[in-house]
Formats: sequence, C-alpha cells, structure tokens
Amino acid sequence: MEPITVMLSPELTQTRLLALRQERDVLKAVLPPVSSAHPRAVVTVLEGLSLWTQQRLSVVLAVDEQDPSFYGSTDLCDALGYGTRSLHFEVGVAVRPPRRVRRCIEGVGDFRDLRVLRAGVER
Repeated sequence: MEPITVMLSPELTQTRLLALRQERDVLKAVLPPVSSAHPRAVVTVLEGLSLWTQQRLSVVLAVDEQDPSFYGSTDLCDALGYGTRSLHFEVGVAVRPPRRVRRCIEGVGDFRDLRVLRAGVER
C-alpha cells in the first residue's frame, strides 16, 4: 500500500488538512482553528486516520515564519520547533509560502500552497 502524506496547516481562522496517497487526494478538510479545539484534537485526528488506514502517516506541519507562536499548541512540535514522532505518525516542519487571496470556486478550499510543501519537508 502506498504511504499517505498529510499536510496540516493551522491558521488563525481555520485549520486545513490535506491527505494524499501518491498524487491522489484521500481526504480534504477545513476545520475550526486549533486555538478553539481540544488540546489533543489534532493528535487524535491523525491517530484515527493512521488506525483507519493501518499505516504510519507522514505529516507535514505548515508553519508561517511571520508568526509561528500558535503552532506550538498542536503538540506536533517539540520545544525546539522540530516535528515529533509517534507510533502513528512522523511530523516534518515546512515554512508555508505566502498565500495570495483568491476566490474558491469549488470544493472545500484551496490547497495548492500545501501541495507545494510536500517536496520540501524538514525532518
């Protein structure tokens, strides 16, 4: 079975999640911001997806270099800002490129900036 890569982008107003198997979308979600969620919500979602697919996930945490302070609330980074590892997933950290404001015509949102991060993950 091909590995699943999950791009997770916690932002001030929302949290975007994009899961890919090879180049095919497996899951897309736009969730409330991490600041309003239970402290273990992100980890629980990732563990659940890992259990559902019966494989360890590769997670890319997209951070904003302008204000990375609220990304620590996801429990996906250690005190030094490196991605954590668990039985269910391994986290790499990538700096999200600046987003241009654009209209979303279809689907649940625009995930193009997260697709770019797949190649440049720091582990």
